[in-house]
Amino acid sequence: MKSIFTNSVVAVMLIGGLNGFAQKNNRSLDNYREPDKNGVNVFEDVKDTISTFDGLRVRVGGSFALQFQGLDHEASGVDVDGNPLALAELGSNFNLATANLDLDVALADGVRMHLRTYLSSRHHPEPYVKGGYFQIDKLDFIKEGLLEDLMKHTTIRIGHMENNYGDAHFRRSDNAQAIYNPFVGNLIMDAFTTEVGAELYYTHSGFLGMVGFSNGKLNQSTVKNDANGASFLAKVGYDSQVTDDLRLRLTGSLYNTGSVASSYLYSADRTGSRYYHVMQAEGADDNFRSGRYNPNFGNKVTAFMINPFVKYGGLEFFGTIEIANGRRNSEAERRSANQYAGELIYRFGRNENFYVGGRYNMVSAEERTGEDVDISRFNLAAGWFMTNNILVKAEYVNQTYDGYAVDNILHDGQFDGLMMEAVISF
Repeated sequence: MKSIFTNSVVAVMLIGGLNGFAQKNNRSLDNYREPDKNGVNVFEDVKDTISTFDGLRVRVGGSFALQFQGLDHEASGVDVDGNPLALAELGSNFNLATANLDLDVALADGVRMHLRTYLSSRHHPEPYVKGGYFQIDKLDFIKEGLLEDLMKHTTIRIGHMENNYGDAHFRRSDNAQAIYNPFVGNLIMDAFTTEVGAELYYTHSGFLGMVGFSNGKLNQSTVKNDANGASFLAKVGYDSQVTDDLRLRLTGSLYNTGSVASSYLYSADRTGSRYYHVMQAEGADDNFRSGRYNPNFGNKVTAFMINPFVKYGGLEFFGTIEIANGRRNSEAERRSANQYAGELIYRFGRNENFYVGGRYNMVSAEERTGEDVDISRFNLAAGWFMTNNILVKAEYVNQTYDGYAVDNILHDGQFDGLMMEAVISF
C-alpha cells in the first residue's frame, strides 16, 4: 500500500510538472502532424521552412475513444459429428474506453522527439509504450548551416517506431487516436508494425522518396539465431495541391523482410480490433483482433501497397491496392494475400465539420491449409466534428467470409450491425 501511494504521488507530481511547463508551450511544433481535425488528410509530416524554435518545448497531448457496439453474427460450420459450431452470443453495449498519452518535445532547432503510450487498450488494459522516434529536420545542432540546402528537403527519423509502409496507416485508428479515421474499424488486413530502425525522406516540388531499414523485430531480443535478418522499406510518390479545390496524391510502397523469426506486419497491433468478439466461438478466449485477417506469413515477407488519394472540394477518394506474399519456415511454397479497398467521403458544412462516406474492402488469400478464402466488408459512415478536438461518428458494417472449410468457425460467416464512436484528441 505504501509503495502504491508513493508511486501515485510521484506520478501526480510528474504529470503536474509537465502540464505546468507545457501550458505555455502547448502550441504547434515544427514538422509536426496536428493530433486534431487539422491532421486529417495529412500523411508524412509537412516539412516546415520557417523555424519557430525558441527553446526546449514540451507538448503533452492525448486521445480518448469510446464505442457503442450493436453487432450480430452468424455462420454455418459444423464439427466432425455434424453438430453446428456455435458462435458467442453478442449483445449491444459499450466497449472498453481506450486512451493514449503523447509526449512531443522540441529538443533543438529542427530536432524533436515523439513518444506514445497506450494507457488503456482492448488487449492491454494496463499502460505500455507503443514506441517513439527522434526526428531530425536540421543539422544546426552539430554545426550552424551544416548541409542547409540539403536539409531543406530531407528528414531523418530514428527509433522504435511505426514503420512508414503504405498510406493506409495514416488513416487508421491507433488505439484511441481515431480522429483521422472516418470509419470505426481499420482495414481487414491491417498493415501496421513497430520495429527498431531508421527512415530517410527527401521531398521536393511535390515528389516524395523514402528509404528505411529496421531490424524486423516486434519483440526485441539480442539472442542470436538463424533469423536475425532485417526489413527494408521504400516509398515513392507525388502529392500536390493542383488548384485551390483539387489535391492529387499517389504513392507506392514496399516492405520486404529477410530471414526473421516471425514477421508481424499484419499482427503487430496489440491494441485490438474495434469489432469485439465477432465470429468468435462460444466459450473461446477473446480474440482481440476479431474481424481482421492475418495471412500468417512467418518469414521473408514481400508486400507492395499503392495508394491513390484525390480530393476535389469536399469530395475525396482514398484507395488501397496491396499485394503480399510469404511463407512460414515449415512451408515449401510461398502464399499470397491481396487486399483492395476504396473509400469515398464527402465533407461539408462550415469548415467541413460534417461528412458522410462509404468504403468497400476485400481480401483474397491462400490459407496454410490450402483453401482460397475471400473476405469482404462494406461500411457506411457519418461523422460530426463538434470541435477540432471532438468527433462523433456512426457506422454500419457488413462483413462476409467465403471459402473456409465446413469445419471452420468462419464457414459462410457474416457479421453486421451498427457502431458508434466518440473521439477526443488534443
